[in-house]
Amino acid sequence: MKKKTKYIHVGSYVAEVTVEVIEANEGWSPYLSVSDARKLDAVRKALENKDFKAASQYGSVYKLEQIAP
Repeated sequence: MKKKTKYIHVGSYVAEVTVEVIEANEGWSPYLSVSDARKLDAVRKALENKDFKAASQYGSVYKLEQIAP
């Protein structure tokens, strides 16, 4: 298992979430555990609902802003 940072992007918001990826010699490696996959889904739903308090329980949350066209 290795720790990896995943970025969940919804609209102009991004959450930075640390998960553990599982590497195996067979199948579709690397992959996430069920709990980490659910964590990413929870973060995505929280961002969709603009519930930043809930999203920030899993990692840092940022707002994207365009600075040049």
